[in-house]
Amino acid sequence: MCLSEALNDVLEILERIIHDDTVPRNVRRTAGEIKEDLLQGGDIPLKAATAISTLEELSSDPNLPMHVRTMIWNLVSNLERLSVQ
Repeated sequence: MCLSEALNDVLEILERIIHDDTVPRNVRRTAGEIKEDLLQGGDIPLKAATAISTLEELSSDPNLPMHVRTMIWNLVSNLERLSVQ
């Protein structure tokens, strides 16, 4: 899979998180920040690695609904594809 396809997958998941009202506000805000950072270009693998670290911290919140945690894990999995390219 090429970088642009992997990036499009990540952006699509971020978009779903941002517009899902069942996702806590802090997670939606963080997803928006990650999306903006990735859209600015630059060193995408480094930005993906930074986003992974941030999302792993978020996913450890015990008050996070399970479906949101699953969305975050899916996003992290897709970001990992970007971070190794």
